[in-house]
Amino acid sequence: MNNVDILKNGGIEVAKGLELLGDMEMYNSILLEFYNGYYERMKKIESYKINSDMANYAIEVHSLKSDSRYLGITRLADLAYQHEMASKANDISSVNNSYNELVLEGNRIISIINEYFMSGKSSNSSATADNSNEKALNNNAKTILIADDSSIIRDFVKEIFHDKYNVLMASDGEEVINIVKTNPNIAALLLDLNMPNISGFEVLEYFKQNNLFKEVPVSIISGANDKDSIDKAFNYNIVDMLNKPFNKDNVRIVVEKTIAFKN
Repeated sequence: MNNVDILKNGGIEVAKGLELLGDMEMYNSILLEFYNGYYERMKKIESYKINSDMANYAIEVHSLKSDSRYLGITRLADLAYQHEMASKANDISSVNNSYNELVLEGNRIISIINEYFMSGKSSNSSATADNSNEKALNNNAKTILIADDSSIIRDFVKEIFHDKYNVLMASDGEEVINIVKTNPNIAALLLDLNMPNISGFEVLEYFKQNNLFKEVPVSIISGANDKDSIDKAFNYNIVDMLNKPFNKDNVRIVVEKTIAFKN
């Protein structure tokens, strides 16, 4: 068994992660996905920094922030948020001056996660993530689309439904639109409102302009607590809403309700 005190003593707030992920089995699975993808993610971030591409830099650190928060990796999330705000303001100097701090904290966290998995000699510790949409689809199962800029949310929802539905995933609104264009038989779309490039609200507007809500029923994911955002979302023909944080039962209820709407 993995020694969870290694995470806690390293400043990872496991309890916060369990608020979303529910149990340690799911938490470990998603934490491993984060671990396996970390260095590839940081290569992208560094490349965007070197090229002063602050638009894509902001997208990547926003995703790092979201995933870290869902896992309870609070300090890394806070640093990524600072970088997100600086890059959105095109403040390249601030990004460069604080970049080493971000990298050092990330490396520290990865070292702790490695120690954690090694503590239990987990058979999964050397596994690699496979979250692509390229796996062969089961022609007898319905297909659902999960759209969220956080890989944690996407992986969490996919883990719930992978043995029942074909699950496609998108990290921004542009991907959503492209997937819907090429997959007309999607039974339900679970759509985050706050995504980079093309937002969830822009996807809703695209659905409205193209009369897609009856073809692809939509429920939304929102972390926003303000009444204006909720009211704005319900101006569209959506089925239901998931408010973050949520749990497995919340997700199952909303997805099944969304699928039933099409029927």
